[in-house]
Amino acid sequence: MKVLSVVGARPQFIKAAAVCRVLRERHEEILVHSGQHFDHEMSGVFFDELGIPAPAYNLGVGGGGHGRMTGEMLGLLEELMLEVRPDWVLVYGDTNTTLAAGLAAAKLQVPVAHVEAGLRSFNRTMPEEINRVVVDHVSSLLLCPTPTAVANLESEGITAGVTQVGDVMLDTARFFAERVDAQAVAAHYGVAPGDYYLATVHRQATSDDAERLGEVVRAFAALDAPVIWPMHPRTRANLARFGLDAQIAATPGIHVVEPLSYLDINGMLRGARKLLTDSGGMQKEAYFFGVPCVTLRDETEWVETVESGWNTLAGTSAERILSAAAADVPDSDRPPVYGDGHAAEKCVRALELGDTSLGR
Repeated sequence: MKVLSVVGARPQFIKAAAVCRVLRERHEEILVHSGQHFDHEMSGVFFDELGIPAPAYNLGVGGGGHGRMTGEMLGLLEELMLEVRPDWVLVYGDTNTTLAAGLAAAKLQVPVAHVEAGLRSFNRTMPEEINRVVVDHVSSLLLCPTPTAVANLESEGITAGVTQVGDVMLDTARFFAERVDAQAVAAHYGVAPGDYYLATVHRQATSDDAERLGEVVRAFAALDAPVIWPMHPRTRANLARFGLDAQIAATPGIHVVEPLSYLDINGMLRGARKLLTDSGGMQKEAYFFGVPCVTLRDETEWVETVESGWNTLAGTSAERILSAAAADVPDSDRPPVYGDGHAAEKCVRALELGDTSLGR
């Protein structure tokens, strides 16, 4: 079986790390990097430390608007698929890379397998929501992380090819958990476990809006412990554009650092008092490690984290963020809703069961 796997952004590298290990034991995988995240801190370091094989192809498409980026990827991926002629195209998550690869494959009648299928925020103003909905509707194999994802697809009339496999990010988190000294990582940034908040902000709806981003900065400045804030390049640029960088520089409690590698950010997460984020993947990782999360959005795809009490939707209101940050740590259990840590094996098995080429 020949599988063309397409990745382009940090969350996809984390997911691919788990699936690549299993897939390459038995099949041919051709890994393609779209270039969506192109610098070393956002891309290269993840490949290095997660042991992801070097991409066979790097399309070099990074930056620019959604339409230009997606269109350029679409054309290049179509050419590549015609050359490689894979049995499956494997895509992850909800980025422009995911959309371009899914559309290119569907138009060429190459079956698409979508890892993390069925997620819904029910907010169509999010580009990611458009991407995931479209890709789900052109996929032949929908690899769902949770029962909620399966139910979402069923409500849209998608039942064929749907398989609940668990969350591949849990596979990666467990695989690398023992390789990180959370105390040592925290000490590197001048803090001690339990005495700081970890923050990440990258969503377009927040980082591109001066008022919302200003509210987030105001909340971070008023927290009762230091905030370690690995800075996404787009957010950094917008803070300067909106004149908020000076406010951060004048606030001793906000510590802006460069984007962290996977191992370092997981070490920081495990030692954090709470996580403050608009990232989807990090909401889950906080849940995996038993770290309360404050989500800087009004909705989440990962509803299970909210239902269990380990995640609070605070939006971008400074008052709501501060209230959620000050709330008591949950005393409820964390049900294993994201699987048993063997999702990658189930993904590969589903590909094998659905691949007619294996019988040729």
